[in-house]
Amino acid sequence: MNYIGSKFRLSSWIKDEVIRVVGEELSEKVFCDIFAGTGQVGRAFKKDVKKVIANDFEHYSYVLNKNYIFNHEYIEDKDKYLEELNNLPLIDSGFIYNNYCKGSGSQRQYFSDENGKRIDTVRAKIDEWRDTKRIDENLYYFLLASLLESADKVANTASIYEAFLKSFKPQALKSFKLLPAEFIVNKNSHEVFNENSNDLIKKISGDILYLDPPYNHRHYGSQYHILNTIALNDEFTPKGKTGLREYQRSDYSIKSKVHNSFEELISDAKFKYIFLSYNNEGLMSEQDVKSIMQRYGEYSLVKKEYKRFKVQMNKSTNKTFEYLHILEKKS
Repeated sequence: MNYIGSKFRLSSWIKDEVIRVVGEELSEKVFCDIFAGTGQVGRAFKKDVKKVIANDFEHYSYVLNKNYIFNHEYIEDKDKYLEELNNLPLIDSGFIYNNYCKGSGSQRQYFSDENGKRIDTVRAKIDEWRDTKRIDENLYYFLLASLLESADKVANTASIYEAFLKSFKPQALKSFKLLPAEFIVNKNSHEVFNENSNDLIKKISGDILYLDPPYNHRHYGSQYHILNTIALNDEFTPKGKTGLREYQRSDYSIKSKVHNSFEELISDAKFKYIFLSYNNEGLMSEQDVKSIMQRYGEYSLVKKEYKRFKVQMNKSTNKTFEYLHILEKKS
């Protein structure tokens, strides 16, 4: 999935830096990714640590992490369920078609008419199977994560959902197909939460805390609102030209609140090692972060240059820096 802030390309570098600081023996460590997003960093550590704790207050993220992190045992017959969902007769009165496809009269074209109907059909059947106990929680989140990622592949957007494209791009005209969101199978159990990070941090503890908060004014709830709508499968009145839903606003995306929220998080964290991914264009400067973190223990910093997320390529340069701020917290 194309995702702003995704650490897919940086996860190996992040893991190498964590190992450099913490040591190679991770099998008894508890690793927490408290702003998990699509869960790329948690996935990188899942097979190596005792437990991954993943959290995000966006519901689509919760669904993805319930599959990629929480699911850890092989699911029998999952391919059979995917095939059945891919061959269902279409319904034509679902929420996505009625509100986000042009043929319904909504004037929004996030999906082709056929793909919108297919998404509605699959979404309704997944809930029906859960409600009738045909599928368990593990299979439910596997199928729902597969739907989110497969729908994203045919979305008529420039990777984010704050607006749709005026003309259909070739990828959006391809027929929707439900593809498997494969997860890592291992023997350890993991935890996934759907809470405000500053509330959750008071209730958990572990060894390694990884932080990847929003770093600028973007609100993920607006930029990925349709993924939340598919995940929640609820009813509401979409607002405006883009069909926006009500969404949560993060204090980490508000300049007047981010510093206090960040320090509160660091102060409350019951983890020895804390790693913060941040961008050189963030609301907090490099010095801001250093000033806060070094109050709580031994601080260091590493940097890596990388290419921008492609939706930002109209900027004067397509390069930026990822900062990895490191804290060994004193007892």
